[in-house]
Amino acid sequence: MEISVIGPQEFTLGFQLAGVTNYHNPNGEEDTVSVFRSLLNSKEVGIAVVDSEVFNSLPDRLKERASASITPTFLAVGRGEDNTLRDTIRKAIGVDLWK
Repeated sequence: MEISVIGPQEFTLGFQLAGVTNYHNPNGEEDTVSVFRSLLNSKEVGIAVVDSEVFNSLPDRLKERASASITPTFLAVGRGEDNTLRDTIRKAIGVDLWK
């Protein structure tokens, strides 16, 4: 299984330097939606790391579908306060590790 990264070039650059070769720098909402739909149907991607601003800009239905997806698991990462990783871990193991 691969790791995929989605976000602006500044976001994906660090992952590229770490050796991640499956990355996407979508331009605009239509391209972003297309990338997410493609990843949701992919059998090769296990984890998709997403810039939180890109994730929050998704249409609600697609965001819910991505949040509920097990393979790939979408992890929104960003500069601000974000509970996506916390919620994902809680769903996966059934325990809130932050408490």
